[in-house]
Amino acid sequence: MVEKYRIFGAEMSPYSVKIRAYFRYKGIPHEWLSRRQHEEEFQKFARLPIIPLVVTPDGTGIQDSTPIMEKLDAVFPEPSIHPEDPALAFLSALIEEFGDEWGNKLMFHHRWYTKPDQLATALVLARGADPYGDSDKVDRMAEKIRERMTGRGHFVGSSDATAPLISGYLDRLLEILAPHLETRKYLFGARPAFADFGLGLQVYEMALDPTAGAIIRSRTPNVLAWAYRMTEPRNDGPFESWDELRPTLAPLLQNIGDYFLPWSTANATALAAGAESFSVNLDGEAYVQPPQKYHARSLKVLRERYAAVSDKAPLDPILESAGCLAYLT
Repeated sequence: MVEKYRIFGAEMSPYSVKIRAYFRYKGIPHEWLSRRQHEEEFQKFARLPIIPLVVTPDGTGIQDSTPIMEKLDAVFPEPSIHPEDPALAFLSALIEEFGDEWGNKLMFHHRWYTKPDQLATALVLARGADPYGDSDKVDRMAEKIRERMTGRGHFVGSSDATAPLISGYLDRLLEILAPHLETRKYLFGARPAFADFGLGLQVYEMALDPTAGAIIRSRTPNVLAWAYRMTEPRNDGPFESWDELRPTLAPLLQNIGDYFLPWSTANATALAAGAESFSVNLDGEAYVQPPQKYHARSLKVLRERYAAVSDKAPLDPILESAGCLAYLT
């Protein structure tokens, strides 16, 4: 009998479905378990109260989506999610981080900012925790979830002041992704890369919600198709070269240089200074929020990944042109 990994997660968690998509792509035997429906078992292995949690066949618990993928890649290297070209492999890792951190900001804000989104999401989460509960009980639980989650917008910088900015960030991202995905199935070609798992499943979660989902469905159906494709990704061919990718992928890197990396750097600086909030100019607009600890650590890891690239000659001109290089050195 093949021993299975166990994934404790939730359908409404982008990081959970990211890991499930990775397991599906790699063909790793696994069991998908709702964290809320298996709370006692989850607590046995979780070091932190976060999902996803992967429990290996030998009973080891692993948390945090990117480290989970990196650990399992050493055990299941094929099919690879990393282009052989070192420059492209780093760009893929950069976009993966962008998806995890910046994409999540866009998702969380749109999911919990307006009342229709709050009500819809809270109800789905409540029903997921109690699949067979009566309607009144589930409704009460949904209201408690809504009250709790609507108070957490500051964690991702969501506020009345930043709401129009964040909506604009989503608009720009979709405008960039649409032409790039017009002629290819995944961000780096005919097979999913590290980048697709980080960004694609954040977009997938947005597509489930009333506001962001309506925007994605009506404006960019090919982006919607990519997001759903990433829930069951397949190897349908090779990665493309930078020359093939450049015309439509370069604007995404420019977006990262204009928004994500300046924000991430300002966040790390504010955290180091002990500031209660920070303001950063993002393409001419002031964006204000409290600093976030995790994102400072992730920026450090990203810089270490860049430093580990042995031959930076092909990579640096790409990063410099996109306005990214200065934030990584």
